Amino acid sequence: MTGRFSSLVSAPSRATVAVAFVRGMLAGLGEAQRDARRVLEQAHISPGVLADPQARVPVERYAELYNLVCRELDDEGFALFSVPLRSGSFEFLCRSSITAPTLAVAIDRSARFLRLVLPDLAVHLDNQFDEACLRISEVRPLKSGRVFAFEWLLRLLHGLFSWLVGRSILLDSVAFPYPRPEHATDYSLIYTAQSTFDCDVLCARFSSSLLELPIRRDEAALQSFLEGAPGKLTTLYRRDRETVLRVRNALRDGLPSATSLTDVARVLHLSPRTLHRRLEHEGSSFQTIKDALRHDLAINRLVKTHHCVAEVAAELGFADTAAFYRAFVRWTGMSPAQYRRRWLPAPPSRVGGSS
Repeated sequence: MTGRFSSLVSAPSRATVAVAFVRGMLAGLGEAQRDARRVLEQAHISPGVLADPQARVPVERYAELYNLVCRELDDEGFALFSVPLRSGSFEFLCRSSITAPTLAVAIDRSARFLRLVLPDLAVHLDNQFDEACLRISEVRPLKSGRVFAFEWLLRLLHGLFSWLVGRSILLDSVAFPYPRPEHATDYSLIYTAQSTFDCDVLCARFSSSLLELPIRRDEAALQSFLEGAPGKLTTLYRRDRETVLRVRNALRDGLPSATSLTDVARVLHLSPRTLHRRLEHEGSSFQTIKDALRHDLAINRLVKTHHCVAEVAAELGFADTAAFYRAFVRWTGMSPAQYRRRWLPAPPSRVGGSS
């Protein structure tokens, strides 16, 4: 491919998406008798990529196409559903959940909002002892773009919920209600490497402990977030965000030392300013990554080991036990001891008295 599109379709890389996602996004344009070629060219994507099943599109161009299609149709659901999601639907989905105290409440509010504007798909949260499932089921049969409709809604909700709590929500597994598509290898970058297919409903599983995470965004953050949204979500909270992963790895390797942004920047051969800017571009921050790493490791230590709280605090690089205690209460709303008692099974009771 030559000319002005030559640099905009590339071989597989960590910053591209499979062309199948583009075809899915454009399915509704054909139904609405709109010119897909014109919209593709506005996004600086060659229309010729649609004929090449191996083609890939830079994620930034894909995000731009997302917003262009929504504006062209005045439908943030890409004309794939029985009723359109008029422009502004995503904003009010955000507003319905941003004042929630916890992720669990935010998910419930989002599900109720979507029930009003998206009657074709139902969203429900199942919560068991240690595992939660975000379930998306088909209420009305989807025809055009069915696979993309499920891919899109899961990506939208996962990205929104991750943004609300200020960290990427790790999906342990996802069951999809359709046969394995040819582009399923991309799912490991977008959702999780643990994907299954031909299931009855879509079920995205993650740790129940994450439901207690507090919502960390406010009106000022929302105004900034909405710039470039909802297409911007396609570039955020992907598992291939290189700088986020490198920072997390550097912090983990540095434990129990209390590694600073300057220390990590030095390890990555970057200036602190450049590192800050790259993390911001990937939808994160140094403190967010540090908190998420410590949160995950703290829960792992408390639930899977018998280390005392002071030992866990030292392993995670806290100055003292009191600092760890305050941080853990901020993350979970309970003390480390309370959390351990809640998630560890109770010891078996003795029958017939003590010996």
